[in-house]
Amino acid sequence: MKRMSSLLYAGRSRGAAIALLASLAMASHAAIAADPVRIGVPVGLSGANSVVAPSVVQAAQLAVDEINAKGGILGRQVSLEVADDGSGAAGAQKAFDSLIFEKKVNALISMETSAARNAGLPIVTRGKVPFIYTSFYEGRSCSRYMYVDAWVPDQQVAPIVDYFMKQQKAKTFFLIGSDYAFGRGMLDFTKTYIEKQGGKVVGDEYLPMDGSDWTSIISKLQAAKPDAIITSTAGGAPNVTLTKQLRAAGVKVPYGNLAVDEGTAKSMGADAQGIYISGSYVTNIDTPANHAFLAAMQKRFGADLKTQNDLSVPEYEAIYLYKAAVEKAGSVDTAKVIPALAQVSFDGPRGTIRMDKERHTPLTMYLGQVQADGSVKVIESFKNVDPGEQCPALK
Repeated sequence: MKRMSSLLYAGRSRGAAIALLASLAMASHAAIAADPVRIGVPVGLSGANSVVAPSVVQAAQLAVDEINAKGGILGRQVSLEVADDGSGAAGAQKAFDSLIFEKKVNALISMETSAARNAGLPIVTRGKVPFIYTSFYEGRSCSRYMYVDAWVPDQQVAPIVDYFMKQQKAKTFFLIGSDYAFGRGMLDFTKTYIEKQGGKVVGDEYLPMDGSDWTSIISKLQAAKPDAIITSTAGGAPNVTLTKQLRAAGVKVPYGNLAVDEGTAKSMGADAQGIYISGSYVTNIDTPANHAFLAAMQKRFGADLKTQNDLSVPEYEAIYLYKAAVEKAGSVDTAKVIPALAQVSFDGPRGTIRMDKERHTPLTMYLGQVQADGSVKVIESFKNVDPGEQCPALK
């Protein structure tokens, strides 16, 4: 009888232990479910990108608000961790390190200068977090952890150069850029493309990314007497200073800008009128998805709303792409999310975005010209332009 009692007691003990373990597992699961999915946004709130960064943060906030209102990601709410990268390498190293190792973000989704991106990528690799880069850039930056949902020169340069050569009869070009990866990379590609089309580059000049006095370069431009100019500066402040000084110098030849976004153009006022741009987003895209996006932005931010543009809209879409990848993977685990990012898509303001072309995306591109009010008049559109060979080793 005593032995049977002991067995019954042991059975009850095992049952209690199993029940306790089950209870702990449920509590652990609940804690995990309650823990937010953290998205890090390192962005240039100061420095060259400070003109456009606020619009990027607003787009990210709207995406997160919408996702949270519909239950979050895998039942978990989403939180944003925004860090100022100073628009440069030193600031990016601090921002990436803080977000990944202190804030413990599950992913980075950001628009940055190429200098900031290049400085941050080794930290991304060390931290092993997914990184969606949402800025147009010079192309061919590759990492097993990075995807890109914005344009590259293979998609963006041809519309402007072809238009200048065919419609404006331009044969000679002068190129001006910021002296870093984006400025030089974009204009190297542009020079090669111009020469392949039978044109000639009569000068290419660069100023440091934080430079603001373009006087000597404009003097060289005027002496060269080109048929057209094409510029590629760090997004934001350098666009403003260069354009203002070109206008003040009376430069009248066709002007194509490979780095200006619609928001920055509006901030330039009258100086921006007449600039030709090529990009994947303008606010007057006439689709239900874009109308709904702009209406939601207006409702969310009201009088504080920043002009949405070709740097902020990819940020909004990328957060949804990350959500889709996590849900497909069933987890925020990097090893599962990375392959899923190439398999998901999102129908957003720019149309259907899918990062399946060597971690880049085909895009509909628009050739436009800035009007007196800062809006962009679309001259021509080009459907589903392929990004070309970008990261073949990561297929």
